[in-house]
Amino acid sequence: MPALYNSPHQFEPLLPREAQLEPLLSQAHDLSAAALSLVSQPAPDVLRGLLRAMNSYYSNRIEGQHTRPLELEQALRQDFSADAKLAARQRLALAHIAAEAALEPRFTGEAGLRQLYTPAALGELHHALFARLPEADLRTDEGEAITPGQLRSRDVQVGRHIAPAAASLPGLIERWGQVYSGVRRGEASLVALAAAHQRLGWVHPFIDGNGRVMRLHTHLALGALGYTRGLWSPLRGFARSVERYYALIAAADEARRGDLDGRGNLSEAALVDWIAYVLDICLDQTRFMTGLLQLSAMEGRIAACLHFEQTSLKSGVRIEALRPLHYLFLSSASLERGDFKRMTGLGERTATSLLTALLKRGLLASDSPQGQVRFGLPLHALRFYFPALWPEAEADVAQAGR
Repeated sequence: MPALYNSPHQFEPLLPREAQLEPLLSQAHDLSAAALSLVSQPAPDVLRGLLRAMNSYYSNRIEGQHTRPLELEQALRQDFSADAKLAARQRLALAHIAAEAALEPRFTGEAGLRQLYTPAALGELHHALFARLPEADLRTDEGEAITPGQLRSRDVQVGRHIAPAAASLPGLIERWGQVYSGVRRGEASLVALAAAHQRLGWVHPFIDGNGRVMRLHTHLALGALGYTRGLWSPLRGFARSVERYYALIAAADEARRGDLDGRGNLSEAALVDWIAYVLDICLDQTRFMTGLLQLSAMEGRIAACLHFEQTSLKSGVRIEALRPLHYLFLSSASLERGDFKRMTGLGERTATSLLTALLKRGLLASDSPQGQVRFGLPLHALRFYFPALWPEAEADVAQAGR
């Protein structure tokens, strides 16, 4: 297979011309305002943990290698399937969660954003995703070995796109990083990170895992800019429009469509369409999460969950848990078990039974049999606490009758 692309000019334009930027910068301005408003709200730490699991689910779903939400929940308890292929997908999901948690504090602020556009950072992202997997899982679908963090050493073709020659990767990645790291902060940096996502896919630096690295890079770049605080990610939006996601990425790989389509080798119009799509997805996700995080309504949502548990499931959960649960949610704190029981206003024996039921149902969490308790967010409570946040999880729970 011939490799057609060897020099950096082959994937120009890396950014649209000034004349094409105005509507994109307007979109980016709206996104910036919405995101900064969202992250100024208080939010419990337990929600960020749930969102990491959700990000893993959606990124792997885009690749067609996802686990069902309940299978992911089981993997988080180290309960892996006896089916070898499913267990491998569960381990991959856990690796994504762990990588995201480890990398977010590594890349913060302006310095972190610049670092994300270095060859070393790309290798670190790939390594963080794949080094957590056992050797048996480090194989492509064709059986080729995956070396975590290592650039590919052979030429590849992805669909109709013939990726650049392996020998040209260092120069292409260097050019990619120089352009995007040099964009000023603010609205322009949002346009840049969207373009960087697509052009990194064009380069295709790794033998496998490029899509996951691209999406993780975009997630981390948004975080470094201070726009997410772990409260939202475009991954959910990408997965829920996956056909358009892939179509627009592929279209921006195509050659220039004539003299009016920019001055680079690739289509500027298609790159603009891709960037507009990314910004639109991001804005949609920030607005969705803003509506969901109406914390003033959270007491009523917790009450609805407890009422259902008490009257429909008869699980031993009682409405008297509302006050301490609401406190734990708002404070992101932990309580001694005795303090939690006193806050219910129930007698010792009844309060102990209630606490046991809450732990069994996952509505409370604890690290040890007698340890402090904190707010729990099991999948079966999502339809009450954060309705429509993760519809696939709600459907999975309903199917399982939980």
